[in-house]
Formats: sequence, C-alpha cells, structure tokens
Amino acid sequence: MVQRIHHKDSKAVKVACKVLEKGGIIVYPTDTLYGFGCDAKNINSIKKINRLKKRTGPLTVITSSKLKIKNWLNVKDSETTKILKMLNGGTTIVVPVHNNIVSNNICGPNNSLGIRIPNHIFCKTLSEEYNNPITSTSVNRTNQPSMIDPALIIKEFSNDIDLIIEDGIISGTGSEIKLYQNGKWTKLR
Repeated sequence: MVQRIHHKDSKAVKVACKVLEKGGIIVYPTDTLYGFGCDAKNINSIKKINRLKKRTGPLTVITSSKLKIKNWLNVKDSETTKILKMLNGGTTIVVPVHNNIVSNNICGPNNSLGIRIPNHIFCKTLSEEYNNPITSTSVNRTNQPSMIDPALIIKEFSNDIDLIIEDGIISGTGSEIKLYQNGKWTKLR
C-alpha cells in the first residue's frame, strides 16, 4: 500500500527523507508537474524509476539553491555566473558536473546533468533536508502524457512507489530544458 501524505503536513519532508534513505521511490509535487524521485546516488533506485518509465538515460535532479549547484559545476569560474543566471523555477539546465555528484547512470555525455530549482516549497525544503541530490522526472510511462491527478497516479503506480506527497491536481507543463555546451545555450525543450 502506498503511503500518502499532503505536502503541507509537518511530517511530509521527514517521511520523504526516510523513504529516500531506504532506496524507495516517491512521487512529489513541483511547480510544473508531479515528479518521480529517488536518491540520485542510489543505482538500484534509479533502475526502478527507469523500469517504471520504460526507459533509460539521463535524469534531472532538483536542488534548493544556486550555492549547491555552484559546487557541482565542472566549468571555468568565469562561466559559473552565466550558468546560474539561467536557473529559475521553470527551467532545467543541462551542464557539466564533477564526478560523484550523482550516479553516472543519470548523467549525459561529458558528465552533463539536468538540474532544476523548482519554485515549490516542498521541493525546496526536501532538497535542503536530504543529503544527496534527488531525481525529478515526470510521472508517466515514456511517450505517455504526464499524470497530474494523485488518485490516478496511485491507481497506475501503487505497486511501484512507496510514497506520494499530494498537492491536488497539478496541470502544468514540463520545464524548459537548456543545454550549456562550449559556452553557448541550446534549447532542448
């Protein structure tokens, strides 16, 4: 049985952290859509999400601050400010990062990583409290529409997730994705 808790419940972040620490999968609200989350360093959890989505490949992570990201970046110091300026709630940036920030299984070419700072209080608090980066990918099977209703998410994924953090129906769209490569930005989505 999937555990359910509302994002405003005072225990929501602690419950989510415990699930992540044990290698579990959570579904949580962001400012755009619901996301599948796991510890971005836990290869077994990452494999679970890939099986759920019926895909493999890079995954995005969420974080709470530009300060954390600054320490992850594997770019010239002169490029850091340019990169950090691009971050806002609705944008995911794909940038080169140092080794061991996350599992290599979720990085793209040249050790690039999708990073986002969602404008949702639950995401910010969870990212501050949890020691490792947390994955964020839309709740759906690949090539299917993103799921926006917690009741339908539970119906579809109840055997595959450990916790859902509820925030009602979220009818947003996926974040804009921008790739930083060789000093230039390319819009991917």
